[in-house]
Amino acid sequence: MPVDPYILLLLGTVGLAALFPARGTAADVASGASTAAIAFLFFLYGARLSTREAINGLKHWRLHVTVLVCTFVVFPLLGLAARGLVPVLLTDPLYQGLLFLTLVPSTIQSSIAFTSIARGNVPAAICAGSFSSLVGIVVTPLLAAALLGGSGGFSADSVVEIVLQLLVPFVAGQLLRRWIGAFVTRHKKVLGLVDRGSILLVVYTAFSEGMNRGIWHQIGAVPLAGLLGVEAVLLAVMLTLTWYGGKALRFDRGDRIAIQFAGSKKSLASGLPMASVLFGAHASLAVLPLMLFHQMQLMVCAVIAKRRARDPLDPTGEQAESRSPAAA
Repeated sequence: MPVDPYILLLLGTVGLAALFPARGTAADVASGASTAAIAFLFFLYGARLSTREAINGLKHWRLHVTVLVCTFVVFPLLGLAARGLVPVLLTDPLYQGLLFLTLVPSTIQSSIAFTSIARGNVPAAICAGSFSSLVGIVVTPLLAAALLGGSGGFSADSVVEIVLQLLVPFVAGQLLRRWIGAFVTRHKKVLGLVDRGSILLVVYTAFSEGMNRGIWHQIGAVPLAGLLGVEAVLLAVMLTLTWYGGKALRFDRGDRIAIQFAGSKKSLASGLPMASVLFGAHASLAVLPLMLFHQMQLMVCAVIAKRRARDPLDPTGEQAESRSPAAA
């Protein structure tokens, strides 16, 4: 079962914030740097996304609509249904984080990687992940305003802030892609480190604020175990729905694989910056469910992708239906 090294860095950052939280002037500096890092992160997203590929990807609109429905309709409905688990399995703050998890966009990089390993439709996975991230910049804060309201320190005014901090830099990156796109492509590994470093800074700032406000005393071992169990069920349900739902909609094997991996996963890279904007001082609890779900989805989807890669294909290119996606 693979453990993403980046998750270890995230956990280390959380530990650093617990031992040495930023306070006073240092907290102000960290907050300003985090804001700038988030804007730069989404600027890079805009510079990387090929406008031509996005337009060409619209030709496969049924697949993209299916992924968007899974990401921004089915997931949130399951999140709302989980409200009945409070306070039996989840505390209210952890539930708010779980509900926020169901609102964030799908992943891009890992969806592409797993689709490739499983011999699925890689171009579809690229476009589906990109569209989800782009739509999520607008849809996620709107859904949060509607479903979370004023809970957890969230304010509807955050919608305007997230547009200024995330959408505007993204559009700027798209407009400047003509001149900087080649540079971004050539130095994608270095800029990838900038991506991840920006997210680590966001995590440190959010968890420092949480330590300063003492909100970590709200979490116990039992609610944390309950959260892990609920997330395991959530992931299993989405993996099953995306796979058999794709079959019911008459998608071929390659498309179903892209739908399963893009429609059942949530983006840590997009979710963390959004949470810091939307929740402010309460972001540390809001992102905890997302961090745990991210590692869980990587571990489970890696196993599924490797199993699907070994499945025999019939003459039409379809995969044998001998196992359910969760069992695979």
